[in-house]
Amino acid sequence: MTLISKIHTYGRLIKFSHTIFALPFALAALLLAKVNHPVSFGTVVLIIVAMASARSAAMGFNRLADHRYDRLNPRTANRPHVTGQVDLFSVLLFILFSALVFLGAAALLGHLCFVLSLPLLAILLFYSFTKRFTTLCHLALGFAIGLAPAAVWIAVTGGFSWKILLLSLALMTYIAGFDILYACQDIDFDRQQNLFSLPACWGAPRALFFSTALHVLTLLFLLLLYFAFHLGWIYLLFLFVISILIFTEHKLVRPDCLDRVNIAFFHVNSAISVLLFLGILAGR
Repeated sequence: MTLISKIHTYGRLIKFSHTIFALPFALAALLLAKVNHPVSFGTVVLIIVAMASARSAAMGFNRLADHRYDRLNPRTANRPHVTGQVDLFSVLLFILFSALVFLGAAALLGHLCFVLSLPLLAILLFYSFTKRFTTLCHLALGFAIGLAPAAVWIAVTGGFSWKILLLSLALMTYIAGFDILYACQDIDFDRQQNLFSLPACWGAPRALFFSTALHVLTLLFLLLLYFAFHLGWIYLLFLFVISILIFTEHKLVRPDCLDRVNIAFFHVNSAISVLLFLGILAGR
């Protein structure tokens, strides 16, 4: 296997393309923080490396923890760790390497970042087990990823502000909401395996209603962000477009029509993340 094909295979293993969902939120936090705190190019690079490596470690661990389920689920049976393209020992080495890169990047960002990186990594890894015992697994994922903006703020400013919590809460509800949509694909499988996803436990109609409620909260937190950081009117135009996309996402996925989940999950959510970053950039 050539180096390029290996990179592609590991990218498929951890769905690296999905990094675009949360990375713009983290970079948006950087834009908000740098207004009063100069940011060097090296700091930006370290933040991106830390976020990408933390996500890689978490996704690799998820593949390792869910290997038994991924083998049984037809939707995930073609993943590299199931087909044998990547053996489980290599996945373990990948997790350890990614975790060390994350901890190293955090250490270079400062002592406080390094100290906080350890519990943050534990939270990211622990998420993989939550679907085994609670329907709050989607909120657990949202909480873990939602820490990213707050982490970036701390890395840039060296302290904490309640205002950045609004962006973290927006990311938390955004991630949790579309993770519920994504889980609708596995309702029957999750029920067979006694897994506690919200769609499996509550049924698709109620789960989709809860997902909608979470995304309404996302828009509310993004609106409050406008007032907290005194963003310009252009930001509100971007927020209006984002609200239309979220509405479209929930029109695409209905209890009687779940075959368009991937369209809503990847294309619409990617656009929302990028538009938010652009909106804050323009607002600043």
